[in-house]
Amino acid sequence: MWGGRAGALLRVWGLWPSWVPGRRPLSCNAASQARSNSPRCWKCGGSPGGPMGEDVLFCPQCRALQPPDPTRDYFSLMDCNRSFRVDTTKLQHRYQQLQRLVHPDFFSRRSQTEKDFSEKHSTLVNDAYKTLLAPLSRGLYLLKLHGIEISEGTDDEMDKQFLMEIMEINEKLTEAQSEAAMNEIESIVAVKQKECIDSARRAFEQDDFEKAKEILTKMRYLLNVEEKIKLKKIPL
Repeated sequence: MWGGRAGALLRVWGLWPSWVPGRRPLSCNAASQARSNSPRCWKCGGSPGGPMGEDVLFCPQCRALQPPDPTRDYFSLMDCNRSFRVDTTKLQHRYQQLQRLVHPDFFSRRSQTEKDFSEKHSTLVNDAYKTLLAPLSRGLYLLKLHGIEISEGTDDEMDKQFLMEIMEINEKLTEAQSEAAMNEIESIVAVKQKECIDSARRAFEQDDFEKAKEILTKMRYLLNVEEKIKLKKIPL
């Protein structure tokens, strides 16, 4: 039986699986299909509950932590719509919720198998959170889900005017000697990044993935400049 603090957390966070009393039971056919589609618990052989894709982290019979579902993408894992627009506050809450369930610190007295699964779950949650949190990595991941990847060295395909702007910004950064000068360059880059983020959002909403690819490539250049600014601000 599930109960106590763990059960309460699962109810609050929407992670309570379909077998728990209080939820509408599945029909006989649906229940049978769900069982057939569900992997068996590695420890007791029981069915973890719902079909693949549900947040069934623990076996209901023996309460053993189950391995991560390799078929789930980061958006599904973090309970986000597959979109460039993400509620980062909700994303952070989801990250915290999952880590309170699967973090290795909570499995120090469990079996080695569960410790290993915990490490994998925790790493997966960390990777998903970091990827979806930043607009650039989120956009690149969205493109990847659509079979599109941006390779390195795409200068020949880039807008020449944009490349000239980046060269000018880099030259100004090289010549900048004061913090005020660097702050001014940082502000210029921040404005350009915001424009790119807005344009990328519109491109993804229109399913214009080629346009999104072009904009994300620009964002990569701008991110590179931002990193150079941070390094230059670090006192020697």
